[in-house]
Amino acid sequence: MSKDQNNMPHDDMRPSKSERKRDALAITDLGKQLVDMSPNQLAGLPLSSELLEALALARKIRNKHIGFNRQIQYIGKIIRSDDPQPIIDALELRQQAHLHEQRNFHALEQWRDRLVRQGDDAIQALVEKWPAVDRQHLRQLIRTAQKQAAENKPPAAQRELFKYLREVSGY
Repeated sequence: MSKDQNNMPHDDMRPSKSERKRDALAITDLGKQLVDMSPNQLAGLPLSSELLEALALARKIRNKHIGFNRQIQYIGKIIRSDDPQPIIDALELRQQAHLHEQRNFHALEQWRDRLVRQGDDAIQALVEKWPAVDRQHLRQLIRTAQKQAAENKPPAAQRELFKYLREVSGY
């Protein structure tokens, strides 16, 4: 006899046991990730004082395998008792900001390399993008970087050029 015949409601809306276990493991992994973060990194996250204390204790007992695992389970329990979504959202927001910063960094590296390779042609394109650029200072940095590269010297001028681009671009 099926559940329909017994007039019992379907529980299809409830998550399966496997799904509940995956969710619990994800929360536990979130707890491990929080333990690995420094107190300064934790400062901007929406964490309760109870959770912060549990994280501090976990960092202290990291070398005690069984105790550490038990503490991680406790941290997962604390996270599950509250809504974990604000913590997850804050971590994702930080990750997105980090990726954005990396993209900007790589873009500035490409500009630096292009300026050293192409010289005046690239300067014009850069001035169109960032009009506040001091052409004379930029040319001086490029010439010094080209000279150092030709003489196989350390790229000190390229670092200076990168710093200048960073200053001008606002990245």
